[in-house]
Amino acid sequence: MKQTFSKTWPLFFGLGMMMIGNGLQGTLLGVRASIENFSVFTTGLIMSSYYFGFLVGSLKVPSLIANVGHIRVFAALASVASTTVLLHGVFVDPIIWFIVRAITGFAYAGLYLVVESWLNDASTNKNRGTILGVYMVVTFIGMAIGQALLNVADPSDVELFVITSVLVSLALLPISLSRRPAPDFSVSETISIITIWKRSPLGVLGILLNGFAAACLFAIAPIFGLEIGLNTASVSGMMIAFTMGSMIMQIPIAWISDRIDRRKVIITLGAFSAGASMLLVLASSDRLILLFAIMGLLGGLSTPIYSQCISHVNDHLVPRQFVAASGTLLMLNGLGAACGPLIVTTLMQVFGSHGFTGVLVLSFATTALFGIYRSFRTDAVPLEDQGDAIIMPARGSGMEIYNED
Repeated sequence: MKQTFSKTWPLFFGLGMMMIGNGLQGTLLGVRASIENFSVFTTGLIMSSYYFGFLVGSLKVPSLIANVGHIRVFAALASVASTTVLLHGVFVDPIIWFIVRAITGFAYAGLYLVVESWLNDASTNKNRGTILGVYMVVTFIGMAIGQALLNVADPSDVELFVITSVLVSLALLPISLSRRPAPDFSVSETISIITIWKRSPLGVLGILLNGFAAACLFAIAPIFGLEIGLNTASVSGMMIAFTMGSMIMQIPIAWISDRIDRRKVIITLGAFSAGASMLLVLASSDRLILLFAIMGLLGGLSTPIYSQCISHVNDHLVPRQFVAASGTLLMLNGLGAACGPLIVTTLMQVFGSHGFTGVLVLSFATTALFGIYRSFRTDAVPLEDQGDAIIMPARGSGMEIYNED
């Protein structure tokens, strides 16, 4: 294991820098859009464009990696991501932000793909769980640090954009200088959504709705915070609480789901996430401890839904289909994410902060109710036939799904 980490530390360092930069940038844009008096709907369009770009990148970047290799693609996309951050700071215009935010999403899709496929190549069936655990910790801690950096400079100036650009550029250095050869890469076969739906309707719907809700939380929660009267420091604290809650609950929930019907876990997570979302109506600028507690709880309950739905789908497939299914479900999750910010900000234009809360409640409650419905329609997968639960953020190359040694 020590030898494995000695070979993969450049990847984890690069991932950490990427996540710090991405965590800072996502919240910064929401806060800066409010300072510039962009409408809530306009901000939603800008945030949605990231996920549309991410979706396109997930489709197009694999063939690019296959043609020119991991290091060249990573270097090119890191340069693009670093440049687009600066463009946000220099040209404060909704149309320009919409375009460059989409390009940012495309670039990050490729960056994640390079890191995750490379880690997959470096790991084996014996150490993959540990590698994934480190991956998850680096991802969420990096995002939390990025949220905290929102407080080091005035969001109305350009300094935070420059800091983000530097962080993304630093991610490039150790990977570019690594002497470890890049892994072979080939574009995996695909499996249709219809085929997966026939095997696991709950998994498909849960992943679509989780992408929708997760994008609302990561992209629009800062705007929600400003709507209820928070200042920049409080918005940063709220997002840190959400991110750390997301990390802490992943492993315990995965452990539980390996020991009971996984549908019960998805139903419970959906129901309690809906309940936690309802509690957001109590949030205000003079109830910060309550707000942070609710957001931490919401992160811990809602974020693992993606991993649980992926695990549930895998329980209904054969191993050779796992990687192909992972790519298809990632695209489905991305489609939900692309629609989330746009729809929720449209409703916030009409209902204010309650539009944000209502969308989350409806999304999570639908997941729980559909899970209950499916429980009456089909028998549970026997525990001895369930695979190990997956712990992974909602994106990637399929590294978390299957690798045959």
